[in-house]
Amino acid sequence: MITITCSNKTFKNIRAVIFDKDGTLEDSHSFLRELAQRRSRLVDAQIPGIGEPLLMAFGVMDATLDPKGLMAVGSRRENEIAMAAYIAETGRSWSESLEIARKAVIEADRHLKRTPETVPLCAGGLEILQQFSAAGLKLGILSSDSTEGVKNFIERHHLSSYFQLTMGVQPDGLMKPDPQLFQDACAALGVEPAETLMVGDSSLDMQMAQGGGAAGAIGICWDGGVLKESDCAIARLLELHII
Repeated sequence: MITITCSNKTFKNIRAVIFDKDGTLEDSHSFLRELAQRRSRLVDAQIPGIGEPLLMAFGVMDATLDPKGLMAVGSRRENEIAMAAYIAETGRSWSESLEIARKAVIEADRHLKRTPETVPLCAGGLEILQQFSAAGLKLGILSSDSTEGVKNFIERHHLSSYFQLTMGVQPDGLMKPDPQLFQDACAALGVEPAETLMVGDSSLDMQMAQGGGAAGAIGICWDGGVLKESDCAIARLLELHII
């Protein structure tokens, strides 16, 4: 069992750490902002005037992306449904609205590709994975992205030797902050929730972990803010220390 400290908190008897992906391990905010803008433009080309409301729904304001907004923390399916809701307000049927949203998402994905250059690892990400892995901790990723998206992330950054769990959400499955997701991730790692820390950048991660009985929910805020739901707040991953 390992002890991990974070700010003024100490977490004892830890066997595993589960990380969120976007905004926690992968510096994806700029990429997601550009993705949101492209999706909005594609829909606006068919339905003029809807682009700006869609950007606001995604959490894009001027040149920034709200790290707590829909684009940053929502699943692909949740984003499609939100887009469809705005489209349906223009008088289109729900099925047509969903289809327009789905096609815009697919087309945007086709033009914008995640690479180590466009979506790098967050500062300290590789170092903390090396430290935790060397200490014998089990490591996993639990993301609102698809499992395929998580696996692609692992391959892009050559991280397969560090993780024993790569878990995303399914379009018709559980979504964050359902605590069952965290409990299922722990079961897949072969550990108890009370032996496991969750590290994420959204209130959904914190609520999920706490509801699932985690040893601790650690919130990372790169802009210096604080996730009030977290048990411990950090501004960078290297603020986590093994004792």
